[in-house]
Amino acid sequence: MKTTKDTTTAGNGGGDVRLTGISKTYGSFTAVHPLDLTVPQGSFFALLGASGCGKTTTLRMIAGLEEPTAGTVHLGDQDVTALPPYKRPVNTVFQSYALFPHLDIFENVAFGLRRRGIRSVKKQVEEMLELVQLGEQARKKPHQLSGGQQQRVAVARALINHPRVLLLDEPLGALDLKLRRQMQLELKRIQTEVGITFVHVTHDQEEAMTMADTVAVMNAGRVEQLGPPTELYENPRTTFVANFLGTSNFIEAEVDTRSGGEIVLKAGGGKLVLPEARNSAPTTTGGKVLVGVRPEKISLTHADDAGGIPDGRNRITGRIADSSFIGVSTQFVVDSPVCTDFEVYVQNIDRDARLVPGAEVVLHWNPAHTFGLDAAQSLLAGTVNSAGVETVEEEVA
Repeated sequence: MKTTKDTTTAGNGGGDVRLTGISKTYGSFTAVHPLDLTVPQGSFFALLGASGCGKTTTLRMIAGLEEPTAGTVHLGDQDVTALPPYKRPVNTVFQSYALFPHLDIFENVAFGLRRRGIRSVKKQVEEMLELVQLGEQARKKPHQLSGGQQQRVAVARALINHPRVLLLDEPLGALDLKLRRQMQLELKRIQTEVGITFVHVTHDQEEAMTMADTVAVMNAGRVEQLGPPTELYENPRTTFVANFLGTSNFIEAEVDTRSGGEIVLKAGGGKLVLPEARNSAPTTTGGKVLVGVRPEKISLTHADDAGGIPDGRNRITGRIADSSFIGVSTQFVVDSPVCTDFEVYVQNIDRDARLVPGAEVVLHWNPAHTFGLDAAQSLLAGTVNSAGVETVEEEVA
């Protein structure tokens, strides 16, 4: 809806959301450690993390619902740190929707305009209902709508005041899986059409990766890694990020040699190749590296056919310990000399019938799909067990 987009951008001047040295403490507990973060104007930005990581507190400090212990909040060139919520050019959509049950959908959306004393609201409300595809539901009450439709009403009500920034606090958490996925696409469509900044808080990694241009993964009040979803998934910089965004297998290895942009590692009597560009660990000879690879990147070949595996691939041997049919793929758990409980996902297309528990196999993958993490830092952040799953202890200041 081009008219809404043009009015929003031109009428408010836009600008990035900039958090500078912002932090929040409650007594002796630090919810958010000093944080510098910039959300580009017009982007869909996600704060992703588990419960208690500080993401909602950060959102509430942008909204003015929480006062920072230290630091500043800027919207464009305006320092809004000391402004109350109603004076900030932001609106917030909560998980609960908070619609007025006694008002129909038209009046729910019109509420903000009427509160500002605007008498002629019909055109703006109709445009906003068109944007969220609820024009035909205008005279229904909230209880007559589905959860997804109620969520769209809440978004329309928040957007009609043309905020510079829309804040979304776990907005899809109350919806079932199918509806949640539909709403992910709807919210992204709406954000693209109106062109304003969306800052979205969620614990759901699929939700963040589906909608956001940029994701900040938070852990214990800090941003572990920031970047586009693809970059975070393919090149995680910590074991926490590697495991929070999907599943990763880890192998403890030792640096052997380096040449031509590749690092050769020793692991379990064999050798693995790691691209230098995908490594965040020290690379001194003899140094320890935690080698990671995603389950879907690995091929599984029966030991009898190992001779047909192309040269140049990383490979390890093992025995299938378990398998689970999960529809589009089968999940295998393989015990190997370098990593027990190694997970492999194999698409169910002409799958080898010999790949059953007890079978001897070779796991192999393209070295370009390998990433390397600092083993020492991983141990400081948590512990990596033999299955390659990180255990992180909750940080309490």
